[in-house]
Amino acid sequence: MSDKNQELADFIWSVADLLRGDYKRSEYGKVILPMTVLRRMDCVMSDTREDVWAREASYAGVNKDAVLRAAAGRKFYNTSKQTFATIGADPDTQKVEKNLKDYIDGFSAEATEILDSYAFHLQIERLAKADLLYLVVQKFRDIDLSLKVVDNHNMGFIFEELIRKFADASNETAGEHFTPREVIELMVELLLAPDDDRLQGAPVIDILDPACGTGGMLSAAEHHIKERSPGARVNLYGQELNAESYAICRSDMLLKGQDASLIHFGNSFTQDGHEGEEFSYMLANPPFGVEWKKVEKQIKEEYEDQGHGGRFGAGLPRINDGSFLFLQHMIAKMKQPKIGENGEETGGSRLAIVFNGSPLFTGGAGSGESEIRRWIIENDYLEAIVGLPDQLFYNTGISTYFWIVTNRKPKNLKNRIILIDARDQWSKMRRSLSNKRKEIVEDQRKEICRWYEEARRLTRSGDGSEHSVPDKVKIMDADDFGYKRITIDRPLKLRFEITEDTLDALRVSKVVERELGAGGVEKLADALKPLIGSRWDKKAEAWDALRAVLAEGGVPWPGGKPFDKAMRDAVGVPDPEGEVQYVKKGQPEHDPDLRDYENVPRRGDIDAYFAREVKPYVDDAWIAEFKDPKIQETVRYRVGYEIPFTRHFYVYQPPRPLAEIDAELKSLEAEIQKLLGEVAG
Repeated sequence: MSDKNQELADFIWSVADLLRGDYKRSEYGKVILPMTVLRRMDCVMSDTREDVWAREASYAGVNKDAVLRAAAGRKFYNTSKQTFATIGADPDTQKVEKNLKDYIDGFSAEATEILDSYAFHLQIERLAKADLLYLVVQKFRDIDLSLKVVDNHNMGFIFEELIRKFADASNETAGEHFTPREVIELMVELLLAPDDDRLQGAPVIDILDPACGTGGMLSAAEHHIKERSPGARVNLYGQELNAESYAICRSDMLLKGQDASLIHFGNSFTQDGHEGEEFSYMLANPPFGVEWKKVEKQIKEEYEDQGHGGRFGAGLPRINDGSFLFLQHMIAKMKQPKIGENGEETGGSRLAIVFNGSPLFTGGAGSGESEIRRWIIENDYLEAIVGLPDQLFYNTGISTYFWIVTNRKPKNLKNRIILIDARDQWSKMRRSLSNKRKEIVEDQRKEICRWYEEARRLTRSGDGSEHSVPDKVKIMDADDFGYKRITIDRPLKLRFEITEDTLDALRVSKVVERELGAGGVEKLADALKPLIGSRWDKKAEAWDALRAVLAEGGVPWPGGKPFDKAMRDAVGVPDPEGEVQYVKKGQPEHDPDLRDYENVPRRGDIDAYFAREVKPYVDDAWIAEFKDPKIQETVRYRVGYEIPFTRHFYVYQPPRPLAEIDAELKSLEAEIQKLLGEVAG
């Protein structure tokens, strides 16, 4: 930012001095941001203001809005006869309030919607009650934000600086609305750097952020593209659920001369503002670990009714984390890659998204998360994952990851995935901001980008060992993240005995009550009391004894499996040396308490794995078969995908020698004895 721009931003910030005491620091932006927007529009409209007034007075036809926008020469106008020169002409608070409201009411629909999203009318009333309205209006009247002094590009910088200041001032909630600038810059660089040639030759570039917050990522992406292709037209699309963030984002677009109507308000999942549209680039920092219960009904309906014809066909994540919904939403808006007339690749999309660690591994084989990972990886969409330092964001100290996803990977990376461990690329901040204690400085950002660039150059070579790839980079086969999950069962082995607990279990058994009736349950328990303490190794022996004592007590033994199983569950006790129970002849019944699971590498043979890793330790185990609900066929395993990022970068640290530890302990003991001696003395 230039000295002039910084001067203007600092001057606007000085308005906060007037608000101190009546407003909290975290509330300053509620006044200063919309007032900055108002003053900028007031200055910009000065050259055509009277033309708009004259056209408004003379035109009586239809589509008046289009006519007035044409008269204004821009996307907004104001028909009020008020200006910042007249709003505060009289210091009387009531008159200032009336004039300001009249001025705001005169704006065109788009500008009015932005101001309404700020809920600025509430601040006008609050300022009036505090006798601050006249002073604030006069402050802004003295700021020249005309195009001659500040062009759209620099006005955007000023507004972004104000947003940053307010985010710092209210860092307890900054993470909800504001992504640290160095994180945005790194993300944009990783997303766009591989496409430098494309950007220079593309006259129109569309970018989407479906959780755009205040628009920082979109602005950074535009700046990056404009640096490389000054003549490119960059269209910024976004959607935001928080009304204040939405207002700030649209204001920023308006002040830069961007089309603010491309920013939509509402939930991206249920009120998709860009339905049916496709984008060359997308990026997002969606909220971490936020549940989607409020929109569960609509999302499940789309999933069930449309499948892969909708956005969420790959699967639904657990209800307490909607991160993967954002990623599927974005993938659904990718352009299809094409081959041009000269054989060059055109079309296709790239996207980057910020996740916490959960999407890497949450959910076992067959779960929503695993199926989403499987769909992304098997379709060869995932290009790279970059692990970032912890304590990098304002509202959380957890580790985060960039996922780079594209449907036009270079040939040398087909069915390959780049992992970059940048967790140690950070510098300590001089002053912490809430949970943010670390930052990525420029040199570290360049180093991460260099690693990524080098990784993308690789030819297919197995593990990339013949290339100059640092230890912090791994090039993995896509299959490395897949596995076959087998279910290991062992036979149910029981001994049989009658105890007080046995009788209690029979008394509360619904099956026994249904077969014998309420009175019959007590009769059964009374008839079995003489057998308390009895024990049998075989079920047949136990059943002979039980049938005899029940017959003697006049209690019937109902036929059928339900009663037999209820008795078995009450009388049977798990015992490793007990009798094996069978579902049918030759088919042992499995013990649910001994059921276990093993993950076999995707390319591995499950029978060879079982013989090698399981059978030697539990000789009576077997691989269970089950019916897959999706294909309605009997299978022996489920395919799952997980990305154990940290495991791939684990470096074994041997323990210190015992002699060194022993010497340290003796030294500490001696020091403690010395201190105790000084106290006693």
